[in-house]
Amino acid sequence: MTEELGLNIGHRRVGRLMRKNGIRVERSKKYKVTTDSNHTFNIAPNLLNRDFHAELPNQKWAGDISYVWTREGWLYLAVILDLHSRRVIGWAVSKRMKRDLAIRASKMAIALQQPPKGCIHRTDRGVQYYSHDYQKILRQHGFKVSMSGKGNCYDNSAVETFFKTIKAELIWPESWQTQRDVEIAIFEYANSFYNPHRRHSALGSKSPVAFERKVA
Repeated sequence: MTEELGLNIGHRRVGRLMRKNGIRVERSKKYKVTTDSNHTFNIAPNLLNRDFHAELPNQKWAGDISYVWTREGWLYLAVILDLHSRRVIGWAVSKRMKRDLAIRASKMAIALQQPPKGCIHRTDRGVQYYSHDYQKILRQHGFKVSMSGKGNCYDNSAVETFFKTIKAELIWPESWQTQRDVEIAIFEYANSFYNPHRRHSALGSKSPVAFERKVA
C-alpha cells in the first residue's frame, strides 16, 4: 500500500513509528484443532507434493479450515484458493466444523470458476474432506484429489499463509462480538482488499487479480 501512495518505508521505520505511537500487534492465544484424521475413509495420494506453482488458473486448488473466536463462541472458516494467483475463490463460515462447511466453500468455487476436468484439489486429511458427500462432488466435476501427509502442515502452506495473513490483518486486531460481524468482515476483506489489492511476494508484488490479468 505504501508503494501505491508513493511512499518508500522500510520495516524498521514502520516498527519505530508503531512503538512511538503505542501501536502493537496482538496475537490470539486461543487454539482450536481443525483436522480430525481419525477416520476410516481411504487416503488420497499427495499429488501436489508441495509444488504450489500453477502456470494457469484452475490447475491447482487448495482448501483448508480455520477458526475465529467471538463473544458468541467459535466460528469456523473454510476457504478454497486457486494456487495460480492465491486468489480466494470459495469460502464459507459456520458455527460447526462439519462437512457442510467444506462443501459450501467448494460449491462456491466450482460455481465461480467452472474448472476443467483434471484440476488438482488439495486439502488435508480432515474428515470433512474425506466424507462421501464431499468426494462425490469432486468426482462429479473431474477433480484429481490430493491430500497431505499425516500431520504435515507444510504440505498445505499456501492456505496456512492465507489464514495467518487474514488473522494478522483482520481478525486479531479486533475483539469480535458476534459471528455475523466476522462473516461480513471476511466477505469485505476477501472481495474488496485481499483479491483485488493485497500484494504478494510470491506473485512479484502483485495482487491476485492483477497477477491473473497479467497472465491472461
